[in-house]
Amino acid sequence: MDEKELKTSGKQRFFIILIAVLMLGSVIASYAAIIANGGKTSGTSGQDSEIDEAKIAEYEEAYDKVEAEFSEATKSDFEKFIKYKSEITAYNETAANSDGIQTKDLKDGSGAKIEDGSTDYLAYYVGWCADESVFDSSFDDNDNPTAFAKILDPSLGMIEGWTLGVEGMKIGGIREITMPGELAYGDSMEICGGTNKPLKFMVYAKEKTDDLVFLSKKLDDAYMRLQYAYYGMDYDSINSAD
Repeated sequence: MDEKELKTSGKQRFFIILIAVLMLGSVIASYAAIIANGGKTSGTSGQDSEIDEAKIAEYEEAYDKVEAEFSEATKSDFEKFIKYKSEITAYNETAANSDGIQTKDLKDGSGAKIEDGSTDYLAYYVGWCADESVFDSSFDDNDNPTAFAKILDPSLGMIEGWTLGVEGMKIGGIREITMPGELAYGDSMEICGGTNKPLKFMVYAKEKTDDLVFLSKKLDDAYMRLQYAYYGMDYDSINSAD
């Protein structure tokens, strides 16, 4: 297996960490339950397995349904964005690290301008490394995309290079951003095979409508329920206690 095959996306790393935390919490909760029951466990392993499998199947079906709904609702956006997939090419890592923030507008927008530090928009995106490998994107498949599977809400927090790179673009526009490693993840995280790696993004800025925000949240919730179910935990029960 080569280095490229060993790489994981930012999303994959996020869920690896999340699942590890959830598994630790699950073990602690299970141990507490055993103590409370005088050392006895409830139910049988066969019954638990059957319930888990049924719940997983239920959540997989629910997620697929919402993903299809999201794909259909964003179909026209995908058709506009996919035309620029050929822009995802290899670039000089040394130059990208030394040239600071570089932007190129592939399509001019006609909506409101994104001001300094503004997060009042949504974004479809592709992020890639100097060797042309995609580490994360809004696509359903990074190699052979057929639809969008997610959209990004910048209000959740963005790296500095992204914030600087989108400044001045208009809603509806598509922009390519090149950022040095110090404005990406620096030495805080390994990405593209190491730390302080420059990154490129292609960003399609969208108006932050209630319908799109609602659909995105619905998709995220369906995905999280499925991830929890894979580890025998109920997303709604755990989060209702917060």
